Amino acid sequence: MLTGFAQEYRRYQSISFQATKEQVEQALHKSQLTPDDFAALLSPAAEAYLEALAQKAHQLTVQHFGRTILLYTPLYLSDYCSNRCLYCGFSSQQLIPRHHLQLDQVEAEGKAIAASGLRHILLLTGDAPKLASLDYLADCLRILRPHFASLALEIYALDTEGYRRLALAGADQMTMYQETYNPVRYAEVHPSGPKRDYHFRLAAPEAACQAGMRGVNLGALLGLSADWRSDAFFTALHAHYLVQRYPEVDISLSFPRLRPHGGTFQAAVDVSDRNLVQFILASRLFLPRSGLTLSTRESANLRNHLLPLGITKMSAGVSTAVGGHTGEGESGQFEIADRRSVAEMCSSLREHGYQPVMKDWEPL
Repeated sequence: MLTGFAQEYRRYQSISFQATKEQVEQALHKSQLTPDDFAALLSPAAEAYLEALAQKAHQLTVQHFGRTILLYTPLYLSDYCSNRCLYCGFSSQQLIPRHHLQLDQVEAEGKAIAASGLRHILLLTGDAPKLASLDYLADCLRILRPHFASLALEIYALDTEGYRRLALAGADQMTMYQETYNPVRYAEVHPSGPKRDYHFRLAAPEAACQAGMRGVNLGALLGLSADWRSDAFFTALHAHYLVQRYPEVDISLSFPRLRPHGGTFQAAVDVSDRNLVQFILASRLFLPRSGLTLSTRESANLRNHLLPLGITKMSAGVSTAVGGHTGEGESGQFEIADRRSVAEMCSSLREHGYQPVMKDWEPL
C-alpha cells in the first residue's frame, strides 16, 4: 500500500502540461496556486509569458527574502559507493582512485572552509554505509560543529531513526535528490545498489521532517528523464506536500542539470537555459516562501542573470572531490561551471545589489 508522497504522486501521475494561454494567464494572476496552476506555468504555452512570470517572481522574492543570498559550500567526506548510477562519477563501476577522509582530515577540510568565512556547509558521501557509517557521520558532525552554524547532509537515504540520530549529533538540514520521479526511468539509470529502491528514497525527505531536521531540500537531476516538465512538476509538488504537512520545517528546492563527469552517460534531453528559467519562475510562484538554490553546476554568467528571479541560496568556493578544500582531492563527482572563490562571489553579489549572507541561523 502506497503511503506519504507516493500517494500524492499517484494522484497526479497523469497531469497534463498542455495548458491554454487562458489557463496560464489565470494562474499568473492568482495569489495562491494549485498544482494544476503550477502545471500550466510549466507548459509550453507559458513560455510566451516568461517576462510576466519574472516580474512576479522577483516581487515575491524581494517581499519574502529581501535582496539576500545565503552562501554555502559542499564538503565531500567519501567517494566510495555501492551504487551503479549510470550518470554519476562516483558510481561503483568508475575506475577512479577512491578516498575516505579520516577524522583529522575532516577537521582540516572544515578549517580550510571556515577560513573563507562560510558558516553553512553541506556534507556529502557516496552510498557505502559500512565505511561512511552513522557512527562516522556523527563523529564528523561533532568535529565540524565548532566551526559552523549549519551542517547539512547529502548522503544515502535513511529512515526516521537514522535521521534522528544524525540530527542529535548536529545535522540540521538534509538534501535528497530523487534524480527522476519517473519510476521506469529511475530503474533504468539505477541498475544495481541500494539506491535502486525508488520508494525508500521517495520517503526519505518526509522521514527527515519527522526526525526533527530544521530544513529539507529537494531536487531532480534535470536531463535524466526525457520529460523535464514532469520531473520539475513532481519536485515542486513534493515540496508543496511537505510544506503543507510540516510547516515547522524549512522546505526548499534545487535545480541541478546534468553535468559532464567521468562516465559516458548522455542526457535524455537537453534542458535549455530557457527551460531552467521557466522552472525557477514557476516554482517561485507556486512556493513563494520556499528557498530556491542554484549551485555551481551553472556558469557564473547564468547565475548572475538568475539572481533577481527567485534564487535565495548559492554555493561558492566549490570542490566536488574528497579532500578538495585542502588540495588533496583528485577526481570530482562532476565538473563545475562556476569556479569563483567565496570572496569573488561576495564581491559579485554586492556589485549586483545583493547582500551575501554567511550565517542566518545558529543552534542554541
